[in-house]
Amino acid sequence: MSEHPISNLMNETMEKIKNLVDANTIVGSPVETKDGTTIIPISRVSFGFGSGGSDYMSKHAKDNTPLCFGGGGGAGVTVTPVAFVVVDRGGARILPINVQADSTVDRLVEMIPDAVSKVSSFFEERKNKGKDDGDLEPDPEI
Repeated sequence: MSEHPISNLMNETMEKIKNLVDANTIVGSPVETKDGTTIIPISRVSFGFGSGGSDYMSKHAKDNTPLCFGGGGGAGVTVTPVAFVVVDRGGARILPINVQADSTVDRLVEMIPDAVSKVSSFFEERKNKGKDDGDLEPDPEI
């Protein structure tokens, strides 16, 4: 039994999507600046596809003639830049592109890099302050 034409149609559509979307589409190629900073673009990729078809009898077909097949398929891909990872001597940080967060979870994810940076700065400041004075007592102003 031969393979139905709809299988070929769906396989071809999926193959075209694979060619469009790969890991390099989501995490882009790093770009290095003259000062040694590396910038990596991050994108959100959404895609969808549909295909369909039908077997039908031709108007002029004889009784024992095989059915005809008509079908089609389509795909769409959306690539939306969402952030940049910036790696420099100071470490790595995420620079989000100012796209309005869709949900509370998205907003929380956007806040993580800033929160980590503030906590790290706080501990670094406390560590350096203790080394300068020789005083390891908590500072009443904080």
